[in-house]
Amino acid sequence: MRLALFQPDIPQNTGTLLRLGACLGIELDIIEPCGFVFSEANLKRAGMDYLHLVKYRKHDSWNEFLDYRKNHSDEYGRLVLLTTKTDKSYIDFEFKKNDILMLGRESAGVPQEVHNIVDAKVTIPMTPNSRSINVAVSGTMVLGEAMRQTGSFISK
Repeated sequence: MRLALFQPDIPQNTGTLLRLGACLGIELDIIEPCGFVFSEANLKRAGMDYLHLVKYRKHDSWNEFLDYRKNHSDEYGRLVLLTTKTDKSYIDFEFKKNDILMLGRESAGVPQEVHNIVDAKVTIPMTPNSRSINVAVSGTMVLGEAMRQTGSFISK
């Protein structure tokens, strides 16, 4: 299982998700351009003091990510987009161990071209007047359920 961050805007959210990946043994893909300079120094300032514990790959563009995924299909499975633009609850979705959970930009989600090619879309059910949940919180919630379903938590 992996997390893919599509052009993240906020370094603190990116740092939070990288820290989550470090703690849970989940690899991340960061798809540029980011809304901030993506560097180890900036992430350390955002509170990510053990970046050396997480495995991540930076992709210079959406197309580079797609090419990399195609050439590494043994480790990259279905692309599952977390979005408010579907009625399919993540609780009712059957996750697989090699799924890639994709999170959109905090300010704008993902463009239609991404919506058009993902393998699945899931949402977090919310109260009617809510717009969205913080991207790092959303990623944590859905990743937790996906790991529970697939028995992917690290056992001590």
